[in-house]
Amino acid sequence: MIDPKKLMAVLAFPLALSGCVTGAEYSGKEAGFTSVANKTAAVTANKTVWIQNRNQARSAAEQVKGLLARKKTLDADTAVQIALLNNRGLQAAYADLGDSAADAWQSTMLLNPTVSIGTTGIGTPELEAFKTIEGMITTNILALATRNRDIAIADTRFRQAQLTAAVRTLQVAADTRRAWIGAVAAWENVGQLQRAQATADAASELAEKLGETGAMTKGTQAREHAFVAELAGETAKARLAARLAKEELTRLMGLWGSDLDYQIPNSLPPLPRAVVGRDTIEAEALRNRIDLQVARLELEATAKSYGLTEATRYVTDLEILTGFETEREIEDDEKKTRTTAQVELEFAIPIFDTGKARMRKAELAYMRAANLLAEKAVNVRSEARSAYEAYRSNYDIAQHYRNDVVPLRTKVEQESLLTYNGMISNTFELLTDTRDKINSILLSVNAKRDFWLAEANLAPALYGGGATNASAETEVAAASESSGGGGH
Repeated sequence: MIDPKKLMAVLAFPLALSGCVTGAEYSGKEAGFTSVANKTAAVTANKTVWIQNRNQARSAAEQVKGLLARKKTLDADTAVQIALLNNRGLQAAYADLGDSAADAWQSTMLLNPTVSIGTTGIGTPELEAFKTIEGMITTNILALATRNRDIAIADTRFRQAQLTAAVRTLQVAADTRRAWIGAVAAWENVGQLQRAQATADAASELAEKLGETGAMTKGTQAREHAFVAELAGETAKARLAARLAKEELTRLMGLWGSDLDYQIPNSLPPLPRAVVGRDTIEAEALRNRIDLQVARLELEATAKSYGLTEATRYVTDLEILTGFETEREIEDDEKKTRTTAQVELEFAIPIFDTGKARMRKAELAYMRAANLLAEKAVNVRSEARSAYEAYRSNYDIAQHYRNDVVPLRTKVEQESLLTYNGMISNTFELLTDTRDKINSILLSVNAKRDFWLAEANLAPALYGGGATNASAETEVAAASESSGGGGH
């Protein structure tokens, strides 16, 4: 008869080689997300959510509607909060984090053994007196031997996925803030054009009346009317650009349907009284940049993979087979049964493949990761310096337009109007001065926009989240339905 205790001991032998590692930290539905939420909240002062079921989706939608209802005119922080709650691309990035957690969880699990059972002497009269039953369990010993290293690599990849999700969150927040700045500046531009349009319309009507009395020539009247027509065309173009800029903000916030009725301010906030000093901005960036931490983890994971390749250079397939063989004989009308344990070892002999090619690939992967990390560190320093230089310089430029250029152009227009009323200067000179003043005001608005964009780019330079595509030379035409403070 088979001794059950001995049989179980033989069959359990491969399992005893594996040790005991659990995957509790990877098995939760929100595994790793707490770290992502905490890191991004410290930078953006906004919370993010991972929506995985209908109740969570309903709760997030209610929060978005509450923010839209409470804030009749959205400020930048509210727009960012709505994007973090409602951006579907961000939710897809969190799904990637879940994939990484599942991979790490899978790495903690033992490989399923292969069981085979066979018998002889069934249905054959000649062999009826002699029967054999065999049972074998096949376990990959190489997988058991390298299991801890596999888990360590999967854990590093999991931590890397957390940081990648955090970077994606910061990117959505930064893109939304920049889109809000661009849209508001666009509406402010058109507000200035509409005010100029009102003045030009009044001058055009006056020119028409003077022409009727013979006090103004037809050529002078035509100049007035042409200026009004050109200004109307510029205003229409600016209004279109502003609507498109607001639509970009809408996309980032994930809004549609009735939620499109939200409004934004008619003008950007005034310039601050002073800029923030950043004497150690390079050190701050090296310490805080999340994408640099991702690159460090990539090097760590590659190093662990390199070590695993080195450990398995010669042996690529190693399996242990354990089982039993039971033989039953009938001799002199007496049944005799004998059970013996079996252990076999199977492995590949490295005659042709000595593992040199795999070692070379692993070595090159490590060197690639090391060089990319070094390049990333250099780029982070440069990006931090550039971001602060843009922030500081754009502040000076915006101040210059606000304090010097616009007041001077206003003074020139006022003097031109006085000499025009005194019949000293002609209409063409007055129109030129008026047009120059309008251009100066628009340049001042754009300079203020560039400063706030540069200010918004400081956080990505320090913490990660992607560089802006906007440049200091980019001009955004803008529009507004009214020049009042109601919003758009």
